[in-house]
Amino acid sequence: MVNMSKATLPTLALPYPLILLPSGRITIPVKRSIGETLSTLVQESETQPIIVAVPLTSPESSLYQWGTAAHIVRLIKPPARNPKQPYLLSLNGFTRVRILDTNPDLPTVDSGIVDRRIEYPPTESPPSAESVVKFKAAALKLLDQLAKDTTQQAKRDTYNKVAAMIEEISYVRAAWMADVMVSSTNGEYSDKLEFLSAADPDDRLRRATTLFVKQSSISEVSKRIAQSVDESLSKQQKEFFLRQQQAAIERELKNLRRTSSPLGPPGNMPKDESSGNSSESELDNEEAEAEDMADIKSKIEAMAKDSEERKMAVREWRRLKRIPQGSVEHGVIRNYLEWLTAIPWTGSSTTTPSTAVETLRDRAFLRNAKQQLDSDHFGLEKVKKRLTEYLSVVRLKALQMEQEAKEEQRSQQLQLTIIPKKSAKAGEAHTLVPSLRQPSRKTVKGPILLFVGPPGTGKTSLGQSIAKALGRPFQRISLGGVRDEAEIRGHRRTYVASGPGMIVQALRKAGRPDPVILLDEIDKVGQSNHHGDPAAALLEVLDPEQNHTFNDHYINVPIDLSQVLFICTSNTLETISGPLLDRCEIIQLSGYTYNEKMHIAKNFLLPKQLHANGLATEQLTVAEPALLHIATHYTREAGVRSLDRAIGAVVRFKAVEWAEHLDADNESGVSIKEYKDVVDEDELEGILGIARWDGEESDREERRGVVYGLVVTGMGEGGILPVETIAVPGTGKLMLTGSLGEVIKESGELALSWVKTHAYDLCITAARYQDPLKTPNGMDIHLHLPSGAVKKDGPSAGIAMTCAFVSLLTGACVPCDIAMTGEITLRGRVGPVGGIKEKVLGAHRANITKVILPWANRKDVEHDVPVEVQAVMQFSFVRTVEEALESAFGKGALGWRSKDMLMESRL
Repeated sequence: MVNMSKATLPTLALPYPLILLPSGRITIPVKRSIGETLSTLVQESETQPIIVAVPLTSPESSLYQWGTAAHIVRLIKPPARNPKQPYLLSLNGFTRVRILDTNPDLPTVDSGIVDRRIEYPPTESPPSAESVVKFKAAALKLLDQLAKDTTQQAKRDTYNKVAAMIEEISYVRAAWMADVMVSSTNGEYSDKLEFLSAADPDDRLRRATTLFVKQSSISEVSKRIAQSVDESLSKQQKEFFLRQQQAAIERELKNLRRTSSPLGPPGNMPKDESSGNSSESELDNEEAEAEDMADIKSKIEAMAKDSEERKMAVREWRRLKRIPQGSVEHGVIRNYLEWLTAIPWTGSSTTTPSTAVETLRDRAFLRNAKQQLDSDHFGLEKVKKRLTEYLSVVRLKALQMEQEAKEEQRSQQLQLTIIPKKSAKAGEAHTLVPSLRQPSRKTVKGPILLFVGPPGTGKTSLGQSIAKALGRPFQRISLGGVRDEAEIRGHRRTYVASGPGMIVQALRKAGRPDPVILLDEIDKVGQSNHHGDPAAALLEVLDPEQNHTFNDHYINVPIDLSQVLFICTSNTLETISGPLLDRCEIIQLSGYTYNEKMHIAKNFLLPKQLHANGLATEQLTVAEPALLHIATHYTREAGVRSLDRAIGAVVRFKAVEWAEHLDADNESGVSIKEYKDVVDEDELEGILGIARWDGEESDREERRGVVYGLVVTGMGEGGILPVETIAVPGTGKLMLTGSLGEVIKESGELALSWVKTHAYDLCITAARYQDPLKTPNGMDIHLHLPSGAVKKDGPSAGIAMTCAFVSLLTGACVPCDIAMTGEITLRGRVGPVGGIKEKVLGAHRANITKVILPWANRKDVEHDVPVEVQAVMQFSFVRTVEEALESAFGKGALGWRSKDMLMESRL
């Protein structure tokens, strides 16, 4: 290097105890202010900028007098979404420098970048041969020792390559090699500071040699200590083993004394036994430990012969017997065996048999199952029909399998009675007895049912009812927020504190191979991330063709899930992956009508709340008008959860009155406050407050440019949504607001284009092909959908937007008790849409009397909408926009020009 006397460079203090040596590289986080200063320095410099990295002498002291001039290799800015993160600075040192400023006010870690006067060392001369030889000897000894101590082949190869470089390095490059090795070794901080101040090559090699000798000595001493510790551990293990043998001998002697007690003096043995039991703690009971091990062994012996689980259990049991009891591996293997033997394996003799044959033999099985479903749920006829079909198949299949098993057993017995007669002389009759095997067991594959519907419609409780009807154990697994694949498949045994997944845990709790497992909130499973994809892990669980060999990572033995009845619940289908959805049988659960809610409230919710709040049935009665008022004015939902909470509030209010009535009666003997055991409609405002939905009902009135459409919310609930339009001065533009998606925006533009095309026919313009937004005066149309914080999208608002535009431009109004839904085309056709049942029920809850629907959706109304709703609502099915306008505004309300004058191109 050229002898550069002095210079002024930016100085950066390194955090204690970091140090950067020449030829070394370091990456450190820096504060935002320092990062911005360095960023400016990098932008202003045409080449790699140079700064001085100076270490601290102690955590709270000033800078060291020597530092390292380094190139800024990389400067990474924090992401915009998290500006509090620090910058990342990478430096590559290339030479030593000495700081000339001797101010006590030297920069610290928090002082940022400060320009300081520095001095470069003079040009280096080649070191002496003696220094180089000693350096090479010390470095080679250290590298050889490191290569012997490491267990990784890659590190060993690296040490050997560095040793080969040191043997062939020239004298001129020896000082550079010393910088490289000292920067890479784990030395003390003070030694590295002294090495940094060695500007002379001979001095640098001497200090590097001293440091390497010190490291070699420390490594040798550490190795000797580790060997002595291993020897002491082996002695402790031997001592533990001998103590275990001694305890076993003492137990055998105690058993011998107990058996010989009748021959000895009376009273001696009971005294010893009582004294021994009193001194023995329940936590240190070795007999219980032996019983647990015996229980595990008996469960292994009960497993089916030649099965995978038995082979694995036998192999692990033999390993367990070879490992000392105090070893960590002993606890790991025992924990695995406890899990393996706790799973209800299909062929095990200890496993509780499948659905009780006696229950399925009963002729009243299906009748009892229907009664169970009806007692737990009201309505849901389609769901109950599908479940009844499954239960019927289970019963018939079980009876068929029982008959086949009897025939197979009869044929085996017949063979045993024929074959020994031919070979009785050879003494083979005894060898044929074991050939009487258990008949093969065929099971009914459980369907994968997916209940989809709004919250509070009884999806989870349906699973419990199915389990009761089948007489099977019920287990619920909540999948909401599960983001780790290992929670489904389990952790591999190589990890610390590993364990099986939730499926295996549910099987263990159930104790049978055929439980009803409810996978709750399957639509809220986490997406694919660095922990795996939980939804993909469920593909094997929910596939009837694959789940008979389900593989849990912890158990690592195929588990048969084909007998399990899996029931999934979801609020929506949009967030469920396609392959997972393809494996499920979807059953839609829509919202309840007012009649169904009244029945549920009287027969289910009110008795439950009375029991929960300590009131008897005769102590409180809620009138039917009051229940209807709660359902219509205080709750408006697809399910009954809010209705349950409102009824609970009424019952608690009356419970307070009853308690006060009893207290006053007990103290004075005369009741001061009279208790009324009936809740009427006029009392609800004093109990529940002001009705929540009164305001919306009063605001719904006929207005120009306002039409009510039908929507389905993200939770699957139906409802109405006003489409509001106004005209403002402008140049003929359309403005759409309300958090609208691309599809619904296109529907608005499509509706306005249709209205412009037929403006002359609707008597909006005086001549054909005139733009109604520009003649006679220019104006813009602003269309808004309320609830701006809620995202809205879909094509089903086409009819409502068209009617809103026609109402705004013609002045005609659509009655406020009419709602509509349907997609439109440029030709004026009305296409079908989805969610008809939810939308109709939502309109029914909002007291809508007439609904305009596409003609293609009439079959959905006939099959899905309850009969009582069809009886009180009027349905108008339309094929074209003209029919929709006539149905919405009324016949003759719009002044159509004669259609004979309209010539439509057929090209």
